Amino acid sequence: MKSILTSLRGAFSILIYAINTVACCIPIFAVALVRSLVPIRPVQTFCRRLLTGIASCWIWVNNMNQRLSNGIRWDVQGLDGLDPRGWYMVVANHQSWVDILVLQNVFHGKIPFLKFFLKKELFWFPLLGQAWWALDFPFMKRYSRRFLRKHPHLIGKDLEITRKACEKFRSIPVSVMNFVEGTRFTREKHSRQRSPYTHLLRTKAGGLAFAMAAMGDKFQEIVDVTIAYPQGVSSFWDFVCGRVKEIRVRINILPVSSEMMGDYLQDAEFKRNFQDWLNRLWQEKDQTLDRLLVVNEC
Repeated sequence: MKSILTSLRGAFSILIYAINTVACCIPIFAVALVRSLVPIRPVQTFCRRLLTGIASCWIWVNNMNQRLSNGIRWDVQGLDGLDPRGWYMVVANHQSWVDILVLQNVFHGKIPFLKFFLKKELFWFPLLGQAWWALDFPFMKRYSRRFLRKHPHLIGKDLEITRKACEKFRSIPVSVMNFVEGTRFTREKHSRQRSPYTHLLRTKAGGLAFAMAAMGDKFQEIVDVTIAYPQGVSSFWDFVCGRVKEIRVRINILPVSSEMMGDYLQDAEFKRNFQDWLNRLWQEKDQTLDRLLVVNEC
C-alpha cells in the first residue's frame, strides 16, 4: 500500500511539472517569435528579459511542487553575499538529472536565472528542448578525439559556439552554468577515465575557459557548487516520489582574476595553468564530498 501511495505521489508531481511546463512554454514560444521577427536591439533585450521572467515563474512553481510533495531535508551552506542582479559563472559536480532541479531550487531568487550548456541532442526533447533554445541556452556538439583526428577542421568548433552564446548573455544579468566534467558521474565512467578523484570525473576545462575569455569582465564571481546525496544518487522518479530524504549543498564563492582569461586554444602556458587551477578546485571538491557523504546516525 505504501508503495502505491508513493508512486501516486510521484505521478501527481510529474503531472504538476508537465502542466507548469506547457503553461510556460506557450508564452516563451510567443515572445521568442517576436524576438526573431523584430531584429532591433532594444526589442530583443526586452524580449530576453521577459523570457527570463517567464522562466523564473516556471522555476518558482517547480520549487513549490517539490516543497509540497518531496519533504526533502535541505542542508545548504554558502548562499550569503550573492546578488540576483549580478553576473556569475557557476560550476558544479554532476551526478543526476536531479542536479538541475537542485541548482534551480537553491539559487532561485539568489542569483540570475541559470543558463546551462546542453548537449545538442537535447534540442529535440519535447517542449523543453525548444524552450531552452528560445531562452538562449547554448547547445554543444561534443566530438571524440578520434573523430577530430579525421576531421581537424572541427577542432575548436564547440568553443566557438560557447563564445557566440556568451555574447548573448552580456545584455542582461545571467548565471552561466557549466558541469565541467562534461557528463554525469557513474562508476563505469570513473573507471574508464581512470579518474584521480574518488567521487568525481576528470574535468574538461575548454568550455569554461572559453566562457571566461568571452565574459570574464562581466562575471562578478565564480560560484563553485558541491552537491551530495548522502543516501546515494537517485533517479528523477525517486526524487518525485519523495524517496530522496536529504540533499547537501556547499557553495564556495571564488574571485575572478585576470589570470583566468586567456587564449585556451593558442596559449599553451595559459591552457596548462587553467587546467591546473581547475584540477586543484576539483581536488578540494572531492575532499568536500568525502565529508558530505557521511550519513549521520540518529
